[in-house]
Amino acid sequence: MKIQELLETKLGKTIKEASNAEVYYALLHVVQNMAKDKEVPVKKKKIYYISAEFLIGKLLSNNMINLGIYDDVKKMLAENGKDICEIEEIEPEPSLGNGGLGRLAACFLDSIATLGLSGDGVGLNYHLGLFKQEFKDELQNAVPNPWIEKESWLTKTEMSYPVTFGNLTVNSRMYDIEVTGYNNQSNKLHLFDLESVDDSIVKEGIDFDKEEIEKNLTLFLYPDDSDDAGRLLRIYQQYFMVSNGAQLILDECVARGSNLHDLYEYAVIQINDTHPTMVIPELIRLLVARGIQMDEAIEIVTKTCAYTNHTILAEALEKWPMEYLKKVVPQLVPIIEILDDKVRRKFDDESVVIIDKNDVVHMAHIDIHYGFSVNGVASLHTEILKDTELNAFYKIYPEKFNNKTNGITFRRWLIHCNPELTALLDELIGTGYRENAEELEKLLAYKDDDAVIEKLLSVKGDNKKALCDYLKQTQNVELNPESIFDIQIKRLHEYKRQQMNALYVIHKYKEIKAGKKPSTPITVIFGAKAAPAYVIAKDIIHLILCLQELINNDPEVSPYLKVVMIENYNVTKAEKLIPACDISEQISLASKEASGTGNMKFMLNGALTLGTEDGANVEIHELVGDDNIFVFGASSEEVIKHYENADYVSRDFYEKDETIKEAVDFITSKELLAIGHEENLTRLQNELLNKDWFMTLLDFKAYTKKKEEALKAYEDRKAWAKKMIVNIAKAGYFSSDRTIAEYNNDIWHA
Repeated sequence: MKIQELLETKLGKTIKEASNAEVYYALLHVVQNMAKDKEVPVKKKKIYYISAEFLIGKLLSNNMINLGIYDDVKKMLAENGKDICEIEEIEPEPSLGNGGLGRLAACFLDSIATLGLSGDGVGLNYHLGLFKQEFKDELQNAVPNPWIEKESWLTKTEMSYPVTFGNLTVNSRMYDIEVTGYNNQSNKLHLFDLESVDDSIVKEGIDFDKEEIEKNLTLFLYPDDSDDAGRLLRIYQQYFMVSNGAQLILDECVARGSNLHDLYEYAVIQINDTHPTMVIPELIRLLVARGIQMDEAIEIVTKTCAYTNHTILAEALEKWPMEYLKKVVPQLVPIIEILDDKVRRKFDDESVVIIDKNDVVHMAHIDIHYGFSVNGVASLHTEILKDTELNAFYKIYPEKFNNKTNGITFRRWLIHCNPELTALLDELIGTGYRENAEELEKLLAYKDDDAVIEKLLSVKGDNKKALCDYLKQTQNVELNPESIFDIQIKRLHEYKRQQMNALYVIHKYKEIKAGKKPSTPITVIFGAKAAPAYVIAKDIIHLILCLQELINNDPEVSPYLKVVMIENYNVTKAEKLIPACDISEQISLASKEASGTGNMKFMLNGALTLGTEDGANVEIHELVGDDNIFVFGASSEEVIKHYENADYVSRDFYEKDETIKEAVDFITSKELLAIGHEENLTRLQNELLNKDWFMTLLDFKAYTKKKEEALKAYEDRKAWAKKMIVNIAKAGYFSSDRTIAEYNNDIWHA
């Protein structure tokens, strides 16, 4: 039966007569059923990817592309007077992730299915997800972000498990989302929930009683952990996720024929960052409860679990006070103590123990000692782990350490979000790159083809106009599509250095005021959420919003410089911003960004990287060569030395450099204080002058110089387009299909 007939049967009316919402819900059901038909029974070994976040984005179009029906449906809808873009707008975006970690997990699930591997995601079904961001009075406000509808991609299952905490036992409920592979099978994302969760306990903003566990357990992703109750709630969430996951894994493996002594032949568990670490002691506990001796249980689990490290930032390498664990998960405490004791018997080095002298449990240490693989997510990141951050562990277990450079799924980040570029690529090099991204290299044959260069610039121009229309409609901001679009979109964190970009904006504003006008206007676009408890990050957003207000309303400056902060930045907005970008801002302090994946998405869509030698920027640089990227700043070695020697003093840079002084002073200028809040602006200025932990002022001069170089290079449109071609052609390496094939060949063997 044709899709039109299926839809009209479901609708009980013709597509022409139906509303856009009715068509969306009918399509949802049809696509869901088609995905279910693609499920393949697991033969033996299965991958379980456990993650606190899965930033899956809207699913309708992505699933239709993967099922091979998108173009037919689009055409059929158009013939019936419907616009697929309007129908896509009906779908709420699942709020199940924050940034790169969650988006990576989503890309990985897509690629696992695309490569025909049996592998499911395991996470939590957050009702209100990450908060929704609203701007009021030039400040970030956090409000709930409900996304679950009566009819959605979630399927309620019969699966339920008891989970016992120190003071209560709850019964979970598992919900599934179908994960489609491109022209291949479907797998599942398992999301665990609690039916007693009550959205109505949320008061003003996103405040709620953090102690009512039965009502709040799966309410929010990353609840505010600035107090004890918030930190305890995070442990409740993490244990709820891994206890359900562990019970599900054991049940499924037994059903496939495992006797549990051979669990590692039936399951491989990839621990995505430290949030799911408790799956290790929980699995050991469950195996012992099923009659396996403790030492053997530990050995089995060590052969089953693998760990991905996503950061060297201390705040993200979780450490929990033992008193918290005794309160929330007392049943795991004796096991963690045994695991620590085994480490202490083998090694004298206090830096590798699990429970330190302050009675604090280091989650990453559990993962490294009691997993069989430890991987970083870009070549530089893995080398830093081996040489410095985890060097003591690398000396003990050199065979466990390996690198798996991150990747992105081209289905969403090219075919879906940039149909015009996709059509041009199809015409020039065929469609083979959709399944083998390395085929993008064929585009290099057109580097000197003037007709192709014109078409490529035209595609970029169309995407910029589309973004201008979208921002006019959604934020009432007027932008000039002929300006250079300089974009920095990612989580707001000082190490990502949105503050350095903001200081450049001040510098440019002052130059224009002094009569030095750029020959091509510049539009600087930011998109970012700051964690509600991260005060300085919120102050940086405040500064950007104040600059937006000041500059966009200055008739002398605004024709040459515009600033836009995207409200409630998410996957849907990224899909509109990335195809329109000219300059991709990847300016984290060298050694701090494990990989980045936004840098890959921009590159794939023909933006040029302005960045430090950090994370996967290093590999982008190697691939495209010096002429097709703009690199600046201190190296990771220099940065690490500054930290070791504690010799970086931001005030020295401020006092010695007039440009830096002028930009930093402007943060509390009368112009900005007339718009913003003195408390926020002064606090941010003091942070830069007296601490500047991520060395903004160290790199500011080099950044400004390199950015000016990029802006000047943009003037030669033909030469710029050639650089775009090289970037697109070399982006194939960053396909998540390649990453997942490496995980499977080197770690999973599924």
